[in-house]
Amino acid sequence: MKSAGTSRPMPERTAAQLGRLLGSSVAQARPIRGGYTPAARWVVNLSDGRSVFVKQAAHDSVVPRLRREHDTYSHLNGPWLPEVLAFEDGPRPLLVLEDLSGCHWPPPWSTGQVDAVRAALDALASHSAPPGMRRAVETGIAEGGWPEVARDPRPLLRLGLCSDRWLEDALPTLLDAADPTLLDGDALCHLDVRSDNLCFRPNGQVVLIDWDCAAVGNAEFDLAFWLPSLHLEGGPAPQSVAAITPGVAALVAGFFASDAGLPTIPHAPGVRGIQLRQLRVALPWAASALGLEPPDGRQSGG
Repeated sequence: MKSAGTSRPMPERTAAQLGRLLGSSVAQARPIRGGYTPAARWVVNLSDGRSVFVKQAAHDSVVPRLRREHDTYSHLNGPWLPEVLAFEDGPRPLLVLEDLSGCHWPPPWSTGQVDAVRAALDALASHSAPPGMRRAVETGIAEGGWPEVARDPRPLLRLGLCSDRWLEDALPTLLDAADPTLLDGDALCHLDVRSDNLCFRPNGQVVLIDWDCAAVGNAEFDLAFWLPSLHLEGGPAPQSVAAITPGVAALVAGFFASDAGLPTIPHAPGVRGIQLRQLRVALPWAASALGLEPPDGRQSGG
């Protein structure tokens, strides 16, 4: 799977737990880096010849997310899902999925792969949502954003992506456009679509992983949220992929704008960096969609 974040050896107690769950002892556990949350991840070769992917919560913040991810998997059925092999709850929940190491993890991107992701997002949006699944407007996606930037613009301005004057002129339009109710809808949404959360099987089928953010909402947001990271990795610019509602583009930019300049998260040090990289694409994209002047990128004196 894709490399990012940190890795650690598999503890003996985890190996024993895994052997009990899968009915075969661990022959080799290769720590891998993946994702931006503090979970331990391994590709494990079992003594019976199978290979599996194992993820275990390594911080209290991941415990409810891993439980939510498993619960989502247990209610969904589609070719864009990995096969779930085992799950055990506890102080440090353990999730076992099929090993997707042999799949293609972009980049690079081809036009056909971009089209395949769009088709997969359409397919999951048409899947019935699990009973009781939270709504996108009730998640962290709807928190912060441009209202938080308006309350305290200093973290954004310190990034040097826009000047004080540009932000002062643009904020009324951004605040008006980024209406959180645009997140609402009846579609199943992944809400964290990036290349490190998807891969392609040899037959071209898209597989989406890390479903802990899933919610019911506006399917357009999944597509819009993916586009900045796609462009970062050599893919087309957001506006050339799809005509996104300007307010949805503003919501995406606001999500990154309110968080990217905040202090590093000690147990998830890679998060701010990826947010900043996506903001570098999302901010000018939202400005263009709303007919604003491009961000001038001058360092703020504040």
